[in-house]
Amino acid sequence: MITVGMNYNIIQGKDDEFIAVFTKVIQIMKDMPGHGETHLYRDVYSEHDYLIISEWTDEAAFTAFIGSDRFKNVTDWGKKNVLATQPKHEIYGSGQTGQPSGKTCPAH
Repeated sequence: MITVGMNYNIIQGKDDEFIAVFTKVIQIMKDMPGHGETHLYRDVYSEHDYLIISEWTDEAAFTAFIGSDRFKNVTDWGKKNVLATQPKHEIYGSGQTGQPSGKTCPAH
């Protein structure tokens, strides 16, 4: 099991649009092989910053997801419409052994 943290900074005034699209993405992710669960968190100190925590059986499953056409389409949409900065993704845990990598997930 791995946990992925995806950090997004949204253009002011685009938060509702980002949340609406991400809600649809969660529904799509539920059917992706290797996906466990995903949650969206809003930064209480910076209202346009979000953290998406996503659990996957292994890094290969997550890599397949981010390599999919659906992910690329939503990424292209985000760059054009709602993202203020380049997203940052970080993987916590080891996809090979299921053992922690030494990093800890910021939301857990």
